[in-house]
Amino acid sequence: MSEPTRIAAPDGVARAAQYSHVVMATGRLVAVSGQLAVDEDGELVGEGDPAAQARQVFRNLERCLAAAGADFGDVVKLTYFVTDMAHMPAVRAARAAHIPEDRLPAASAVQVAALVRPEFLMEIEAFAVVGA
Repeated sequence: MSEPTRIAAPDGVARAAQYSHVVMATGRLVAVSGQLAVDEDGELVGEGDPAAQARQVFRNLERCLAAAGADFGDVVKLTYFVTDMAHMPAVRAARAAHIPEDRLPAASAVQVAALVRPEFLMEIEAFAVVGA
């Protein structure tokens, strides 16, 4: 399997501490729908607690990726939807438990007015590329 090529900052683009600007990969695309902080029974994990919700979301992402034969090393793009940008440190801490700083994917963070239910603080989707 070939490792995705990450370009932290192309010439003329300011370096970003929290993501790679460009990720190039060849292989099979895996798209993981936005994951919420729910357990295997569909119950909310961490009501009012962004850190607990972020940890659960990354556990769900990990399980979804594994079901497709992928892992966080194959992730080329993450999109974070948060109800408050103040939740991003919790998201970054949960991400750091799964993705080393030298392998950061491309990313976008969007503050939204609401998610599917008001108790959800974040939703995160992933795109991965597996194999060459």
